[in-house]
Amino acid sequence: MAKALFHKNQRVFVKPVGTWAIVERVIPQWVKGLDEPMKIHYDVGLGREFSATDLMAEDTQRGLRPEDDELVIENWRILRAKNRWTSSGDDTSHPFPGTFPVVVTDEQEWGGWRVPGSEYDRDPHKIEYQARLIVASPHLMKVAKRLAEHVSENPEDCSREMREVARTAVVLLRQIYDVPENLPAAAE
Repeated sequence: MAKALFHKNQRVFVKPVGTWAIVERVIPQWVKGLDEPMKIHYDVGLGREFSATDLMAEDTQRGLRPEDDELVIENWRILRAKNRWTSSGDDTSHPFPGTFPVVVTDEQEWGGWRVPGSEYDRDPHKIEYQARLIVASPHLMKVAKRLAEHVSENPEDCSREMREVARTAVVLLRQIYDVPENLPAAAE
């Protein structure tokens, strides 16, 4: 079941487009026999409907909070894109000849991480590794969060080494969630 995260006339940042917009309509997708909608999409006047993962409320645009994780990371996966410059038989040293990885972070088949074909050709095994690492990173982040929470709740039950690992996890999580205040004007 889905809950509306944004309301009509709310100002939101549309991540795939990279612009601000106003929610014009909240569009629930109903299924017969259920009391709540299955999905909720938002019309922001940009020619198509967006999901909640595509939008960010005005007050949270400068950074994500830990509670936003489920919305952001639920759809990360690797797709294979056809390499226009090579065919599947051209280079047998590639792990997946004729294709390259595209990390998709949205429920649609777009938004995420891509690499230029020339960079992929230079070191395909490295790029494949990077794609797998990017897809796994949200899950590794969840593990780090759980580890840090467990150690903070039960410090006497954990070894010194485990407490050190948890400290490192906390530092990394802060780097992810804390947005520096002194960002250059061009980056905002």
